[in-house]
Amino acid sequence: MNRFSETIMRTWIGLGTRFLPFADVATRELPLSRLLRLSLFQVSVGMATVLLVGTLNRVMIVELGVPASLVAVMIALPLLFAPFRALIGFKSDTHHSALGWKRVPFIWKGTLIQFGGLAIMPFALLVLSGGGQAAQAPVWVGQVAAALAFLLVGAGLHTIQTAGLALATDLVAPESQPNVVGLMYVMLLLGTLVSALVFGTLLEAFSPGRLVQVIQGAAVCTVALNIAALWKQETRRPPRGAAAAEHPGFAAAWRAYIDGDRAVRHLVAVGLGTMAFSMQDVLLEPYGGAVLNLTVSATTRLTATLAFGGLMGFGLASRLLSRGGNAFVMTGTGAMLGIPAFAGVIVAAPMMSPPLFGAAVLLIGFAAGLFSHGTLTAAMGLAPAEQRGLALGAWGAVQASAAGLAVALGGVLRDVVSGLAARGGLAGGVGQGPATGYIAVYMLEMLLLLATLVVLLPLVRRGRTPAATTGGPVSV
Repeated sequence: MNRFSETIMRTWIGLGTRFLPFADVATRELPLSRLLRLSLFQVSVGMATVLLVGTLNRVMIVELGVPASLVAVMIALPLLFAPFRALIGFKSDTHHSALGWKRVPFIWKGTLIQFGGLAIMPFALLVLSGGGQAAQAPVWVGQVAAALAFLLVGAGLHTIQTAGLALATDLVAPESQPNVVGLMYVMLLLGTLVSALVFGTLLEAFSPGRLVQVIQGAAVCTVALNIAALWKQETRRPPRGAAAAEHPGFAAAWRAYIDGDRAVRHLVAVGLGTMAFSMQDVLLEPYGGAVLNLTVSATTRLTATLAFGGLMGFGLASRLLSRGGNAFVMTGTGAMLGIPAFAGVIVAAPMMSPPLFGAAVLLIGFAAGLFSHGTLTAAMGLAPAEQRGLALGAWGAVQASAAGLAVALGGVLRDVVSGLAARGGLAGGVGQGPATGYIAVYMLEMLLLLATLVVLLPLVRRGRTPAATTGGPVSV
């Protein structure tokens, strides 16, 4: 590193320590540079997410001419692996390695699985499209190969993120865990935004050869990022050759985790709230264009607005929770703010007010940031240190499954209600305009947020756990 680069790096780290709320987690033993390097696994996760949900979604339908229904099935396949995140987390809690690692083997296995999926994916998609010489191959070959590729990427992605978040929490003290959550998810958002811009630029002049280069380049970047993230991060314990500790089976560990209703209520709240915030993911831009007559560039900026709101929410949540805030209160605050945010989106239609719509989108991102940070911090605090992987895996399983279900449900509900409105099938002739289907989805999201608050209320009333003063799990 030359002197100029070193100066820039020191300046950036200094600014981060001063202005970024999650930067307070750094210590002499665990400097910010090491934490930023560890967070690179989230960048690889964000890159894969953009590739699956965004870039390939458009490429498969527009450039390759794959039917939209088949594309929807392929994109949904990675979610089939989401429920196994709890098992992955439990295995990383109890894994006995000859090298003394618990989390690293799972992150490495997930990296190899994701690499394999990305390596075969472009060729599978070209066969699936049936163009050129691929037309000679049976139809089922492309379908099976593409399904396998998407499944492998999904399995690797969920494995990497579950074990990676568990490793991040292992490295810091309980009081610093909220800041680690903020750092990891800010890096996920940054990785998502940067990857979207890079993929869009590289595929602007589309060709089958360029598609192969971009996707396989992403595979190589995944390995490089995750190797850099893992290098000298996890301490080797117990010493090599030590006997494996006795651990209960997954069923017994799961029963212990959900003993009582706190963990169950928390997971129910995670599912309801995630559905509420995710249902509009594929509808905001079409709503802005079809209802408010926004240009393509204006609706594209909505994604950046939503992400910026999320960054604000994560930043505030990190600051407050690191100072002893209650994670359940933070979760409830996010759900509560989401209700007027969606109301603002609905009201923007009859008022034909793009500024109100933009402000509401920003508030949705902010509220979702508070909610996500609160639920993940609470998940860390609901389990002892030896069950962190299980707790984070359960949170991830519910969150990912609920998000996928919500996106599909939102699109179906919008089409059904819009179709009924166009045929005059709604009671009293309600809503004949293009906004009707969208508004139905936003109203359902508001109801889901109200249900989330009802589920959270007993947890908020109970306040802190006794562990706050006894040195047990972090208080929530």
